[in-house]
Amino acid sequence: MAAPYRCVECNEEALELHRDYSHSIIKITICKSCQKPVDKYVEYDPVIILIDAILCKVQAYRHIILNANINIHWKLCIFCLLCEAYLRWSHLQDSQQTVDPTDIIRYAKEWDFYLMFGLASLELTAFLSGVFFFLWLTKQDFIQKKSNLNMLLIALLLSGYGKLLVIPVVIWEHDDSPLYINLIKFFVLASNAQAVRVVLNSSRKFALSVISVGWMVERFTAYIFQHLKLCT
Repeated sequence: MAAPYRCVECNEEALELHRDYSHSIIKITICKSCQKPVDKYVEYDPVIILIDAILCKVQAYRHIILNANINIHWKLCIFCLLCEAYLRWSHLQDSQQTVDPTDIIRYAKEWDFYLMFGLASLELTAFLSGVFFFLWLTKQDFIQKKSNLNMLLIALLLSGYGKLLVIPVVIWEHDDSPLYINLIKFFVLASNAQAVRVVLNSSRKFALSVISVGWMVERFTAYIFQHLKLCT
């Protein structure tokens, strides 16, 4: 039976993160391989963990993905999609200014938001499909295990938290918004690559290759949708 935890430093398996003694005394478990604490983040404040995750430290990603029991990935995914859909919808409305106050116009705008949400969901699905397909071609032993698929899916959804950074753009729009949004996209892809690296225990080069394939499939899907939209 596989150990339930991993060392955040060397990725060695561990049976426990800490041991509880009487009178609320907790002793952090030391890794037998690297002789360092199995998971130093057990004692850290969540803010410190978030800062290290933003800095893309592999130790923080191992803690969040492998050792912490976090079950908010679907909620986070939906919220990120809503933020992305609203940002696209607001830009669409800026390019289609109208002074007509009729209900038809308001309903049309509402459907535009639903369309943007659907498009964002489609692009995310295409990205995940591209990642899984590439791994199916290169790491069939890994991809055939359902538990590995679930862990990778959770890791990719959690590592997309950077999409929440579009909220300041929605609140305070300025001329540098396109540059800021492109930086957010780059950060999200870097976070995705780090998540893949942690789950697969692979090299940085291979993780970047996996994410690059997913990104290309996502962009191709967006291009096809845009082309179909222009043709109608």
